[in-house]
Amino acid sequence: QVRLAESGGGLVQAGGSQRLSCVASGDTPCISVMGWYRRAPGKSRELVATLTSGGSTNYADSVKGRFTISNDNGKYTLSLQMNNLKPEDTAVYYCNAVYDCSFRVDFWGKGTLVNVSS
Repeated sequence: QVRLAESGGGLVQAGGSQRLSCVASGDTPCISVMGWYRRAPGKSRELVATLTSGGSTNYADSVKGRFTISNDNGKYTLSLQMNNLKPEDTAVYYCNAVYDCSFRVDFWGKGTLVNVSS
């Protein structure tokens, strides 16, 4: 079992920056990948960025060069630094952790709203 607690989010003007954090607890040694996903109003959930336990990153094309995913203060504290935010980045952002010991399960945070005003 893995629990994810997100923080950050809120209202920001276009061109501004925001930082999201996610702390994982529980059976964390079994986590192979952590990442951020988002769901914009009226759209399906999409990948934003992922970070593997080996340090490899993957970004959606729409955020490359603007967003940075990283571990802060330990392996299971995930951050997403978002710069040059655009109105189309408005969405609920979800932290994800892939549990990968004997079987594979995805765990999700409750989500945090990022609202970018134009």
